Amino acid sequence: MVSPVTVVKSEGPKLVPFFKATCVYFVLWLPSSSPSWVSTLIKCLPIFCLWLFLLAHGLGFLLAHPSATRIFVGLVFSAVGDAFLIWQDQGYFVHGLLMFAVTHMFYASAFGMRPLALRTGLVMAVLSGLCYALLYPCLSGAFTYLVGVYVALIGFMGWRAMAGLRLAGADWRWTELAAGSGAFFFIISDLTIALNKFCFPVPYSRALIMSTYYAAQMLVALSAVESREPVEHYRLSKAN
Repeated sequence: MVSPVTVVKSEGPKLVPFFKATCVYFVLWLPSSSPSWVSTLIKCLPIFCLWLFLLAHGLGFLLAHPSATRIFVGLVFSAVGDAFLIWQDQGYFVHGLLMFAVTHMFYASAFGMRPLALRTGLVMAVLSGLCYALLYPCLSGAFTYLVGVYVALIGFMGWRAMAGLRLAGADWRWTELAAGSGAFFFIISDLTIALNKFCFPVPYSRALIMSTYYAAQMLVALSAVESREPVEHYRLSKAN
């Protein structure tokens, strides 16, 4: 398994623009009550920087690794979703929801179906059901179904992201850890959004939502740095 120190040395400099853009967002902290194209740009800027992070590895890398390409496309849909959510009070919340639903489908496709990890899938299914049960009394109209589908999609994405993790042994790479952690933070961020919008005001919701969201996207982008091949194939490629 590649040392995390090696990862920081090799990938850290490429993430500097992302960290700077994230700091700009939290320093400016533009009010969500008065959306503008400036606030939209500031919110999307860290995601744009993650586009550049993946592109910094070269177009050849993206073309050679379909999983990395899918994560890149997911980041594109994420930026569009971010823009819609800035204007959610003007009726664009559903548009943002749909964009992130597509994002999760691309991420799940990137993480792949190997290993299957049925136990992990069962745990994620139970957790997703509990989250929806928590939200269900607060939902009405079309949101009853839209949120249900979204919860299922992000739960599926979380299953595929965490499927490669093993609590014992060393048969996983740091990219699996990045993917699983990214999915976890994404779920926390989206659950906070749902609770705050549909159920009750969550204290410091915006800080919690955006900090976990940016962390999630960074970790998912990091997981694309090495291809999502089965571990045995990865070891053979390293041996050669």
